[in-house]
Amino acid sequence: MATLKDVMSGKAFTVTADTSMVEAAKGMAKGRLGSALIMQGSWLAGIVTERDMLRAAASGEDLNATKVKDWMTSDPITVSPDMDTEEAAAVMFTNGFRHLPVTKGNEVVGVVSLRDVLSARIRRRS
Repeated sequence: MATLKDVMSGKAFTVTADTSMVEAAKGMAKGRLGSALIMQGSWLAGIVTERDMLRAAASGEDLNATKVKDWMTSDPITVSPDMDTEEAAAVMFTNGFRHLPVTKGNEVVGVVSLRDVLSARIRRRS
């Protein structure tokens, strides 16, 4: 069975809580990523996703002035790189997430998406 370390993206896009939504969105678009991790030093403070970006855009707020801290999910659920992909999919499904930060102890080691875990499942069946 595949584990998250086998399928996760090892490079997470990170910003600070005071980064504007526009700057975070630009970085996510440039990297073709669905999320950004919000870091406070080496501590994971939150996550902002493409869904959050869409909700923020629909709010009518000036996204150049709006900070990610206003739209992020604080203290996100994290998973271990040793977790199997089936369990990670269940965590995402149960909580309505499509992205999960992957941590080893207190260190962020990557991000896993629903696409990552489903792709691993499809590859196993082939």
